[in-house]
Amino acid sequence: MRLGGARGLRERWGGAGRVTRWTAAAGAVAVAAAGGAVAWGVASGEPPVKALHQRIQVVDGPKDDQRVWLDTAFFRPVGRTKGPAVLLAHGFGGTKDDVRTEAEDLARAGYAVLTWSARGFGASTGQIALNSPDYEVKDVRQLIDWLARRPEVTLDRPGDPRIGIAGASYGGAIALMTAAHDRRVDAIAPQITWYSLPDALFPNATGDGADAGVFKKLWAGIFFTGSGGNDACGRFLPSLCTMYQQVAESGKPTPEAVETLRRSSPESVADRIRVPTLLVQGQSDSLFPLDQADANARAIARNGAPVSVVWYQGGHDGGDPETERIRELVRDWFDRRLRGDGGAPPVDGFTVTRAGGIDSGSQQVVVLAASTGRYPGLNGTRRRTVPLTGGEQTVHNPAGGSPPSISALPGLGALGSIGDLGGAGAVAGQLPADMPGQSAVFDSPRLTEPLQLTGAPTVRVRVQGEGDVTLFAKLYDVSPDGQASPARRLAAPLRVRDAGDGREVTVTLPGMDYRFDRGHRMRLVLSTTDMGFATPVKPATYKVRAVSGLTVPGVPSLTTPAAPVPAWVWILPAAGLAVAAGILATGRRRRGGAAYDPSLADVPLQITGLTKAYSNGHLAVDDLSFRVEKGQVLGLLGPNGAGKTTTLRMLMGLIHPDAGEIRIFGHSVAPGAPVLSRLGSFVEGPGFLPHLSGRDNLDLYWRATGRPAAEAHLEEALRIAGLGAALDRPVRTYSQGMRQRLAIAQAMLGLPDLLVLDEPTNGLDPPQIREMREVLVRYAQAGRTVIVSSHLLAEVEQTCTHAVVMSRGRRVAAGPVAEITGSGRRLEDAFLEIIGTGGTA
Repeated sequence: MRLGGARGLRERWGGAGRVTRWTAAAGAVAVAAAGGAVAWGVASGEPPVKALHQRIQVVDGPKDDQRVWLDTAFFRPVGRTKGPAVLLAHGFGGTKDDVRTEAEDLARAGYAVLTWSARGFGASTGQIALNSPDYEVKDVRQLIDWLARRPEVTLDRPGDPRIGIAGASYGGAIALMTAAHDRRVDAIAPQITWYSLPDALFPNATGDGADAGVFKKLWAGIFFTGSGGNDACGRFLPSLCTMYQQVAESGKPTPEAVETLRRSSPESVADRIRVPTLLVQGQSDSLFPLDQADANARAIARNGAPVSVVWYQGGHDGGDPETERIRELVRDWFDRRLRGDGGAPPVDGFTVTRAGGIDSGSQQVVVLAASTGRYPGLNGTRRRTVPLTGGEQTVHNPAGGSPPSISALPGLGALGSIGDLGGAGAVAGQLPADMPGQSAVFDSPRLTEPLQLTGAPTVRVRVQGEGDVTLFAKLYDVSPDGQASPARRLAAPLRVRDAGDGREVTVTLPGMDYRFDRGHRMRLVLSTTDMGFATPVKPATYKVRAVSGLTVPGVPSLTTPAAPVPAWVWILPAAGLAVAAGILATGRRRRGGAAYDPSLADVPLQITGLTKAYSNGHLAVDDLSFRVEKGQVLGLLGPNGAGKTTTLRMLMGLIHPDAGEIRIFGHSVAPGAPVLSRLGSFVEGPGFLPHLSGRDNLDLYWRATGRPAAEAHLEEALRIAGLGAALDRPVRTYSQGMRQRLAIAQAMLGLPDLLVLDEPTNGLDPPQIREMREVLVRYAQAGRTVIVSSHLLAEVEQTCTHAVVMSRGRRVAAGPVAEITGSGRRLEDAFLEIIGTGGTA
């Protein structure tokens, strides 16, 4: 899994080539140029970018006795003979190719850009040392030496190039670390990165530090087991691998682990970072939350360096990446700081991106930015105390910490990433986050006026329990109808040492920017478990009480510019939010509102006169009618553009038809219709969290529906899918066929009476296709109904009992497969004949 950084194009230039050597100020640096040495990148309508791909040898290690080859690409400035240099670093698990698009953009803006794959990643040699001063930092300093000798790079003095460094996550940390160790760095733009690795991986919201922190086991597992290689820790230094395994086994930090991680953190050298810094941090980020950027900002500001801070909608958990906007920010920052371009848009102070609603014309999310001239920190500039009720409550830690509550997991941030949109908040609120009996709940009165939270709220709590007590603090927005949605899908872990008969602590909740509307309530939840963290395995009972109100920071000076502001207003696709809202709505059994025809109560599906045209005038589905009976496996066939996918989307309640109707077991279908809980679907490819096992992925998906666990029929769905022992392995180890079968098992959860699958055999080899056929046949044998959209006609002929053939949005054939094919014909021949004539059968 790759952490941070946009994925660029994947083309590579390589081949054997000659080796040229230069003498570096810090030692010998060898360079191996790729065959042809030069490549050109050309985007449509853009000037070409000249790039040199090569391997550069550097010397590192505590004793400077290790030689490592770094795979690099140098992009010459376009339209200029010289320009300032920019080093672009990739995220964890990535390579230099991930930042190629950004490199080409900066080269077209007149910068000389060097990208590289860090030691231990991609084609570079060496082992991962987590941005250690003895390894990765020394490597980057020698890359700066190399840039100082390039004729295309502007020098401030001999050996001192004018240079900036940018990168996300792992790449952002190397920008900060290098700026501390090399005075030649002139400006940096780190994104979604850390200040303290110990505090990020062992957070403690009481402020007692990483030594008493709670192990962030899921994210740590992604770091240490997702780097490639053939052993338990991939390409890490053996000492780091041993450190991780010790911590993972015990679930607690060791002093040695804390010290090792601190050496790879800007925290250890913060007093030496004295360059203009743009910090971009995500609001949907449980790996490196906003407090990490806050600590970096405060430390660098103490050194007298200019610091600007941006909070945007995305982050490691998902949400919108705002990729183009961030690229513009970084370029504008370097234009001002490296070129002294006073005409470049200023990037000063503090900026927060907020959702501004849905554009009525495009049906897209409009994102605005609120700005103020100075970064106020997580305490804000104005604080308000909101009273809480709830009294003392008893909570239980289950044996083994299972089943756990869920707050944040990699990828889940997208569900609640746009907190100001009611729709997004509602989507996020449908995922059950807190297990019964494990959580204490404290509510505020209804707000009499809107409350804009910007910063990190705090609260005093009293905790009683034997020994150390681990809890997770979360903040919810409770609407007037009682629906609770996470303000942000983040938790603040805390460990209260020696709680005994009672100990009071101040808890700092995750930083965020969120608006609570008038009439809503704020809810503080303290739970004993969380899927993302290591929790005590011993069963225990605690008592928890809020002894103060919730202190809510705000920044009233944050203002949104008046429209039009093209530089700071842009639109984002809203389709994902709508799809998620539709899917989650189907899991709630609501009453009333749907027309019902009792004569069709036993008919799985009847479509009558279905028509759908898009805004560009394209008629996707035209007066489509057909009926499917129980026990049938129906193939929905047709060439590309026939209207199959549009039909399936209307069937799932994701889009409205313009005319006609769809009835499932007699009930009319519309977005959110209760009858959709009887439908299971798999459309547009499987999507799973790779670090979780197949079983955990299915468990997480079922929880998101909001339906009781007993209704999942998990074991029966798994038996039909036939995954066996692989179910308990991480999904990242699955073959494509196994992923497809897991997706089918997910669609089968709840044993829906109607199963709808779009191209379920895509990417499968013949044996896997045969296995998929057997899965579908077994499912239908119990009297359930399956609809399969596929282009593999030979497979449909063997699997399906019935078929509907579409062409140009219309039904051109329907009936049993044997009748459509006729005597002695293959389905493929019949299909080609039917769509060729456009006739009706």
